[in-house]
Formats: sequence, structure tokens, C-alpha cells
Amino acid sequence: MLPVNLRELRRMLKRYGVEVEELQGVKGVTISAEDYEIVIRDPQVAILNLGQQKVVQIVCSSLERVRRETREVPRPAVAEEDVEFVAEQTGVSREEAAKAIAEAGGDVARAIMILQERRSRGS
Repeated sequence: MLPVNLRELRRMLKRYGVEVEELQGVKGVTISAEDYEIVIRDPQVAILNLGQQKVVQIVCSSLERVRRETREVPRPAVAEEDVEFVAEQTGVSREEAAKAIAEAGGDVARAIMILQERRSRGS
């Protein structure tokens, strides 16, 4: 790879109306994707201003691709008497009542509202 002379690059780009701003003190850059991240340590970073657009140039000697761990969010425990109460108040099965309580994060009143909304929409 050819060495980057930012001073020369800046001068050349200025002739074409491109402003270059070099960022100082950058310790790292992280690019986040859905199931992984790319981590770049000690990069050279420059921002090129092209009118309404900005281009970020990152120069590095190495990068690391890191997989993200996906964690399941634990559902709150559903009390049996809450399930019974919601089922009686809404006329749904115990299974439907338990699902609605879990969906409402354990909030019994919200679970009843969810089930009533579903019934009024005919779902």
C-alpha cells in the first residue's frame, strides 16, 4: 500500500473544492452490523466535505471482525391467580390469558386491555 501523504492529498482535493479535515486522537472505530462488529484500532481518520455530502476515510493496518452474542430477554413469571383472573375477566382460555400477561410484561390490567382490543378488532 502506498503511504498516504495527507498534506498533498488535501492540497490536491482543495483544487476541486473538497475540504479535508483530519481527526486527531482517534483511538478506534467500530462498525456495527446486525450480528457482528468490525473493530479498527488506532486508525487515521479524515472527513472529506463534498458540498452536501461527507465522506469518511479510515486508514488502518489491521481490523478485527467480532461476532455479537444475542441474548434472550427473560420473560416475567406469570402468577397462576393472574392468569385465572384475566381469563375470567375476558372470557379467553388460560393459555391466551398467560400469553397476554407475558406480552404486557406482567401487567394484568394491560393484558386485559390487549385482549379486549383484539376482541373488538375481531382478531
